[in-house]
Amino acid sequence: MTAFTVALVLVVAAAGLLRWRRPAWYWLTFGVTLAALRVAFRYASVMDACGLTVPPSRWRLTLARVANRPVPESRAPRILRLRPTRTGLVLRLKLRPGQDAFDVSAATDRLRHSFGMYGVTSRELRSGVVELRMTGYDVLKRVQMPAKVDRTPMRIPVALREDGAIHYRDYRTVPHGLTLGATESGKSVYQRNLVAGLAAQDVALVGIDCKQGVELFPLARRFSALADNPDTALELLDALVSHMEDVYQLIRAQQRISVNVPDAEIAADIWDLPANMRPVPVVVLVDEVAELALFATKDEEKRRDRIITALVRLAQLGRASGIYLEICGQRFGSELGKGITMLRAQLTGRTAHRVNDESSANMAFGDIAPDAVLAAIQIPTETPGIAVTGDSTGGWARIRAPHTSLRQAVNICNRHADRTPDLPALAPFRPAVAPPPTARVPLSKAAPATA
Repeated sequence: MTAFTVALVLVVAAAGLLRWRRPAWYWLTFGVTLAALRVAFRYASVMDACGLTVPPSRWRLTLARVANRPVPESRAPRILRLRPTRTGLVLRLKLRPGQDAFDVSAATDRLRHSFGMYGVTSRELRSGVVELRMTGYDVLKRVQMPAKVDRTPMRIPVALREDGAIHYRDYRTVPHGLTLGATESGKSVYQRNLVAGLAAQDVALVGIDCKQGVELFPLARRFSALADNPDTALELLDALVSHMEDVYQLIRAQQRISVNVPDAEIAADIWDLPANMRPVPVVVLVDEVAELALFATKDEEKRRDRIITALVRLAQLGRASGIYLEICGQRFGSELGKGITMLRAQLTGRTAHRVNDESSANMAFGDIAPDAVLAAIQIPTETPGIAVTGDSTGGWARIRAPHTSLRQAVNICNRHADRTPDLPALAPFRPAVAPPPTARVPLSKAAPATA
């Protein structure tokens, strides 16, 4: 009995230590079993307490009277599947007649307390089927991306969602994106994750960094074109517009419109073209859009109008030609001048890190997901990297990108420098970089020189 007691105390102490220091390990060893048991035993009572049950139907009441049996109890949604994950549990429910997915969504906070989980989110899979994703610990406190992720062309994993799922940046589904955030909010780390993910794919990276290139020029080996001032940015954007028009001429010449060609095979964008004729897709990263929109003189105002016009044209017409925009900034409102609102309307994907005021959050989500505005202004200062992401569907989620240092991003870009395509239209803007070192540099002056 004494040995059993000592072993039990050691197990409890180990579980407490893991829960404090390594919550992910605790979840995989103890937490998932305890949480599954809590859900299994408390399910009926929790659903009844949260108002997620329906009274018995008339035919059941009639059958109970005829058979002289007790009145049947209210019924909770039926469990279709309970699946453990590396961060929590996934509970799939079949709703009863008269229930709505909104009822489950409104009760997620009460379900979180009742089941003893860290977070609960719900989404409707199809009519009558709702999925609850429950997390056992704060997955955004120390972001650890899974070892196996789904990597497809133009779809890269960039962050982790608060429900434990991976947040992907899919350019073919959401072609253009806007990233907002105050200083030291995590925009640069998010941008590095984007570049690091795109570096391993067959894509041309184009950067506009008007902060004298301090953010993007260290990654220059993987970029097909870079601009570090508004004048060069204007010339680069004009070249991109010309490249877009050339791609459309190619698509038009290869549309293959005839009575023998099915509608699904008629080329309407670069992805409908044969692989040997398909132009390389281009991702344009603008580090600070306000530097392109601000002006002090008449000449700068003319330059600014041409820059914004080129960006709007690329946002409106660039998707089919394989040109995708990723625009970052601290603010992106109408105070930046005419054309900004039109440009923002074309940026479907929205990501907001910590902002300094509510109006900045409204610039990101006010027109697509008003509920996300409150979440964006509540991001604490001591947690850089946490952001709120949403799109035109109205859905939103809290995410956090894994910390990627500038050195790590540089190493990744250098490793994939051979993938940098040469685009004739962008050749004048190709950054001039020294060839990578072929031999190791001695770590100390006393190291012997190699012959």
